Amino acid sequence: MMERTSRPKETQAPLAVVTGAFGFSGRFIARRFLAQGWRVRTLTNAPWKAQGLGDWTRQVEVHPLAFHDLARLEKSLRGARVLVNTYWVRFRHRAFTFEQAVQNSARLFEAARRAGVPRVVHISITNPDERSPLPYFRGKALVERLLQATGLSYAILRPAVLFGPGDILINNIAWALRRFPLFGLFGEGEYPIRPIFVEDLAALAVRFATASENVILDAVGPEHFTYRTLVQTLGAAIGCPRPLVPMPPRVAWLAVALLGKMLGDVLLTWEEVQGLMMGLLGSAAPDAGWTRLSLWAREHAETLGQRYAHELKRRLG
Repeated sequence: MMERTSRPKETQAPLAVVTGAFGFSGRFIARRFLAQGWRVRTLTNAPWKAQGLGDWTRQVEVHPLAFHDLARLEKSLRGARVLVNTYWVRFRHRAFTFEQAVQNSARLFEAARRAGVPRVVHISITNPDERSPLPYFRGKALVERLLQATGLSYAILRPAVLFGPGDILINNIAWALRRFPLFGLFGEGEYPIRPIFVEDLAALAVRFATASENVILDAVGPEHFTYRTLVQTLGAAIGCPRPLVPMPPRVAWLAVALLGKMLGDVLLTWEEVQGLMMGLLGSAAPDAGWTRLSLWAREHAETLGQRYAHELKRRLG
């Protein structure tokens, strides 16, 4: 893979390395650093994702996310003031697994330690637990422990669900509300969810990049929803309120899985449904973000959910 490096600047601004700077959360984090006068380098194996994101991507140094080559990974991290890690996988797939993601994260943190990176900001998830029966939440907990074991200064940010331009989950709920006469819930839908605006998460990442103390923070927004009230809020915002129909969770998920097959995508996995119903996307922590989804959805009602957001195409190209 070719490496693209921006022209050196006369004054050396601090350098932030952001994994996946052309992905969803990564692009907002990278842009926030650039706006604050930082230099930005990304580690990515999908540089093609920069297409259509704007001229700001030309300011970003691009290096491969070379998990297989620790020396190369270390070299790409040298000189960084902070590593912001957004790398993870959403579900098990033939091209990526949770076990691989944990191993890759360990290599990344070890490379950062060897490169002398003084600070790591890591994007995790609410309610990670090494004893969890769900590989996503178990893997996230393992990665947090691996980071803490390096001895590096860290901030661990734990968002539940992100929303904003280009998100998948919130957009696709709105997409379904626009296209179907009713909306099936997994059970009664009375389980908590605390979305945070992706720009608010980016602001937190930049803020904690220059802190020195170790921090673990639930990065959650100001609104407390249940899944039911979240869907109701989105339906009202886009002018498509629908009857919400409680369904046996497994039956509802099978319907979602069938729709996913028709679209050539994975809308939700059964493990994600379980995590949602177990309340793992909720948090009683104080507000860390300030943008209200209810207001944002109304402001973007004309575009929210107009197009389906395809997870596999976004990840695999």
